[in-house]
Amino acid sequence: MKALVMHEYGRLDFEEVPVPEIGRDEVLVHVQACSVCGSDVHGFDGSTGRRRPPVIMGHEASGIIEACGSDVRDYRVGDRVTFDSTIYCGHCEKCRAGLVNLCTSRRVLGVSCEEYNRSGCFAEYVNIPERILYRLPDRVSYVQAAMVEPLSVAYHAATRTPVGPEDRVAVIGVGTVGLLTLQVVRAFGAKQIIAVDISGDRLEAARQNGADACVLSSDPRATEMILEASGGGVDIAFDATGIDDTVNLCLRSVRTGGRVVLIGNVAPEVRFPMQRVVTGQISLFGSCASAGEYPECLELIASGKVNVDAMISRVVPLRDGDLWMRRIYHREDGLTKICFDCTEV
Repeated sequence: MKALVMHEYGRLDFEEVPVPEIGRDEVLVHVQACSVCGSDVHGFDGSTGRRRPPVIMGHEASGIIEACGSDVRDYRVGDRVTFDSTIYCGHCEKCRAGLVNLCTSRRVLGVSCEEYNRSGCFAEYVNIPERILYRLPDRVSYVQAAMVEPLSVAYHAATRTPVGPEDRVAVIGVGTVGLLTLQVVRAFGAKQIIAVDISGDRLEAARQNGADACVLSSDPRATEMILEASGGGVDIAFDATGIDDTVNLCLRSVRTGGRVVLIGNVAPEVRFPMQRVVTGQISLFGSCASAGEYPECLELIASGKVNVDAMISRVVPLRDGDLWMRRIYHREDGLTKICFDCTEV
């Protein structure tokens, strides 16, 4: 089969590799579409330390089942599927409690680190355990399904604390996950949504997808603008970036007794005003990946309540992957989300 292999940082080679063998509980998926995650872009230069060459990256994908292992019971050849990016064990304490995102032996598709190396979906075929598969509704295309993984991250974050019809919400950082979080919160019926970002283009996209107000984070009055727009502070602030400035902006923007959900983790450590958290009785929620929310996310796409089509900048052939990864890496204007057509090899 053909695949994009990163033998060294900064370059993807389109080459012939063996078709992966499947285990008894696995299926072989003929990948139809795979979108590029921000973590893949950061992995392209080695900055994450979790995409060590040689590796086939990619984990936001969909396809058709080509073959099934002997123990596979609920899926058949020809089924249209997508799948979780996290391969959880299914039997540890966290998995039994439904917290599969916190599995003690979790692996991630397309990741190579000290602990393991698992080939991903920048390829014609990938082997996937049955337990992380999800069937696609007829109304969901393969390209749309390649966006379910980031949507599930947003959905998980939006359910870490209840979002009600009286809640005013701020989403700090409206890149892919932030914009999807905004759409999920809108679908949940939030009273007001304020989008905050350093990019005017991203704020315009947020406005088109349901933001009631937009604030440039670089504006010296950003905090005051959020407080004014929300009438004294939002009930919930989502940080989809994860640096000192955005975490602190969340904490300054919520009302007393408010809630902050931390999704992004660009910086491994941040400084924040402990006294503000304590005396304001602000609740902090961490949000890690997703925990099996794929069916809900597929329904949001199928029903049109979340629009993933507008977020995909281009669908390009897998064989041109190196060129397009370089263009994304260098932040070429107009490129938000790229999806590889893995049938065009």
